[in-house]
Amino acid sequence: MTTERPLRVAIIGAGPAGTYAADILSKSDLDASIDIIERLPAPFGLVRYGVAPDHPRIKQIIVALANVLGRGDIRLLANVNIGTDLTLEDLREHYDAVIFATGSFHDADLDIPGIDLEGSFGAADFVSWYDGHPDVPRTWPLEAKEVAVFGVGNVALDVARVLSKHVPDLMPTEVPANVVEGLKGSPVTDVHVFGRRGPAQVKFSPLELRELGHVPDVDVIVYPEDFDFDEASMEAAEKNKQTKLVVKTLTDWTLKEPTGASRRIHLRFLQAPHEVLGEDGRVVGVRMERTALQGDGTVKGTGEFIDYPVQAVYRAVGYWGTEIEGVPFNHDRGVIRNEAGRVVTEDGEAVPGFYATGWIKRGPVGLIGHTKSDAQETIANLVEDAPALYANTRATPAQLSPDNLLRLLKDRGVPVVQWKDWEVLDAHERALGEAEGRERVKVVPREEMTDIALGRVSGNDAAAGSGADAAAGGADPAADDDEHAWSI
Repeated sequence: MTTERPLRVAIIGAGPAGTYAADILSKSDLDASIDIIERLPAPFGLVRYGVAPDHPRIKQIIVALANVLGRGDIRLLANVNIGTDLTLEDLREHYDAVIFATGSFHDADLDIPGIDLEGSFGAADFVSWYDGHPDVPRTWPLEAKEVAVFGVGNVALDVARVLSKHVPDLMPTEVPANVVEGLKGSPVTDVHVFGRRGPAQVKFSPLELRELGHVPDVDVIVYPEDFDFDEASMEAAEKNKQTKLVVKTLTDWTLKEPTGASRRIHLRFLQAPHEVLGEDGRVVGVRMERTALQGDGTVKGTGEFIDYPVQAVYRAVGYWGTEIEGVPFNHDRGVIRNEAGRVVTEDGEAVPGFYATGWIKRGPVGLIGHTKSDAQETIANLVEDAPALYANTRATPAQLSPDNLLRLLKDRGVPVVQWKDWEVLDAHERALGEAEGRERVKVVPREEMTDIALGRVSGNDAAAGSGADAAAGGADPAADDDEHAWSI
């Protein structure tokens, strides 16, 4: 397709979804000038801020994303927030098309009595804390000896493992200093992970489940009375290799005797959360209802209730997309309204020039390979729409200049972090890690990240700042085994 100028495209979000979309668009027949706009000072989205620090193999996805972002034909504009630094009208005035790849960062709700008691948390918030997300508090209330985790996806396992793991076993990872200080004082002894369906319906990946069994001084306990298989369960275990491996691992663990480890992870199935029990406004237990499989893999409550004493509850029942004011949003599903990636109104009318991809398009489920498929579908439709996008653009030739948007952001006092600036921060974090025999130590405060990236402080000053903050409390990207999924 030949035109007088490149099509100007903004992609909102520098995680896997946005990066894949940029890569696919850059390799299409359409001549496009692509900016990826990211609200955080660092790229990579949930791969940096949603994967537990003791999973470095999963972190290798970053290598593949960095290869795309660092090759020079796609511009990264990080530390830029849509809604404050740039409005939707700004985007319409400076781009022919906008692709929203903002993902899902917030916890889905769980509507049961007591879920709002003190000591009840969303898993996504906890993950953001231990992954050093710059927009969450530096401290976390780790006061419970016994903990309940609702959910049987990999995030639930991550939460249980990080809570149970002894700090020395986390030290080879990139866990931030303030997180190390917080975990040192944790009195936890028992973490109970609850799933409302049976072993054949859990969403753990085989790799992540097997790794759970190798955490030093932590016993994984599985109870035979929580095991049941209906016809659909048996069929799933026979036909799906991953399900078969998960069921085998769990079944083997029912035969293991506890070793007397100082901490325990209890995997409990066929129990649905009925109520979080409280006293004086704080969590003191959970009431679970025993469920029974119905033959098709679904379950029904039996009316039998079991109470467990716990002092904290984490709900790992899924992530939820964040609404962007002015962009049609499906509040029932937590996604941007769209048809095959084209953003549409509630009446199904296409919003010219607006597209979506990744979790904000389809919801927070599936493998990384599905994210790439999402991007392919969305980009194919954008390329098909290109003649209309050229014809209907609101932007003037001056506004379409890539330099124009940078001038606008500079005039507004926005400290934009581009790829070369991220490389400075990346090198600094690696140097912090090297000094401790680790691959990386994350810088957590947003202002410090930005100052380092933009060269506004020396390396020594930045290192001193990181220490003060801590003291104050303050590969193959489509590898299925490494993908996080959520279920309860």
